[in-house]
Amino acid sequence: MRPITGANGNTVNWINYRTGTRDLYFRMDAGSKYASVSIELKHSDSGQHQHYYEQLEQVRSILEQETGEKWDWVKEIEDENGQMISRISITLKGVNIFNEADWPAVISFFKPRIIALDRFWNHVKEEFE
Repeated sequence: MRPITGANGNTVNWINYRTGTRDLYFRMDAGSKYASVSIELKHSDSGQHQHYYEQLEQVRSILEQETGEKWDWVKEIEDENGQMISRISITLKGVNIFNEADWPAVISFFKPRIIALDRFWNHVKEEFE
């Protein structure tokens, strides 16, 4: 992914993507049964958290247009640290990151979605500043 520039033409650290918005993250995760790409909202102030989630809902059609698919929206879910977060995600089931034979499928899943997230964010980030 290193040679691929972001939607704005700049170099991007795809693994540690910076949204520039406090407590809003793009995540890639993989385990022994799945791979997923998500937007996670972890704002500790419940009012601000609600506001950001509502803003994301308002740009849902842009996300779906950029990715070409519907994502799963969960307004409240407990993360691995016990914190309540919001998560917008898409998951590929039946792949194992520890099985080298699955790596092409995992990479083929991650790459277009994280690039699409970058295009999406390039369109909407000013609304979150």
